[in-house]
Amino acid sequence: MLGFRGCTVNYSLVSYIRQLFWTGVLNCAEIRRMTKDIRTKSSPTFSPLYRQIKDFMISSLEAGEWGPGDAIPSEGELAVRFNVSQGTVRKAIDEMAAENLLVRRQGKGTFVATHSDPRSFYRFLRLLPDNGHAAQSVSDPLSCTVGEATPEMAQVLSLVPGDPVILVERLLRFNGEPVVFDRICLVHELFAGLTLEQLRAGERSLYSLFEGEYGVRMISAEERLRAVAADAREAGLLGVGVGEPLLLVERVAHTYGNRPVEWRRGVYCTRHHFYSNALG
Repeated sequence: MLGFRGCTVNYSLVSYIRQLFWTGVLNCAEIRRMTKDIRTKSSPTFSPLYRQIKDFMISSLEAGEWGPGDAIPSEGELAVRFNVSQGTVRKAIDEMAAENLLVRRQGKGTFVATHSDPRSFYRFLRLLPDNGHAAQSVSDPLSCTVGEATPEMAQVLSLVPGDPVILVERLLRFNGEPVVFDRICLVHELFAGLTLEQLRAGERSLYSLFEGEYGVRMISAEERLRAVAADAREAGLLGVGVGEPLLLVERVAHTYGNRPVEWRRGVYCTRHHFYSNALG
């Protein structure tokens, strides 16, 4: 352990990332990035040790050392690997579990969270029927094309105007009733080759498809809500009158490193449904 201007740095982390390189988990570019992270953590800005452990565990998730649904090593094994106390590791894992990066299972261990887990379905979809009982939605993809990023798309997704993007339109149906019309913009670099046939195949969620086929896991999202009036196309797809009020939900979803990878604009028919969000 080395103290540096009020910041404690655990240099066993350097040995750890070297181990990841020699075992083939990381390549040279990833080693350089993670080593740069160590130098950044050594700046005068204080970073608690458990946060440093958390950051490097997230880097391991991003590098694919532990895939979605995999069990991670025990707290004792991680404590030895990082040369820290189990309490420090536990605090890092607790924070990652609170952020839905990891899932604790009583008597079984700690696992990497996955979009394939049915319990994660309503983490990003907050729409419920008026009776309050969650109902499984069915995705009805309408189109999937490659386009050029508009200035607005580029700003949201940290791209350059004109960069290729993938544009998806789909309906979500609840008990056969069309309730949500989504317009989705994706970073082409990460989802190149996505087709309408892929979107229509199987019954897994969109985020489960992205995770399983493209290795992109949605970690967090920001949403903005406002009331809008249905235009002619939205009205026809959702079975409402032109000008009828709809709920517009704009979402920017991020993967590891807080990188924006999806911009979604969905219009929700709230005739028989409501948007639910638990606070606190």
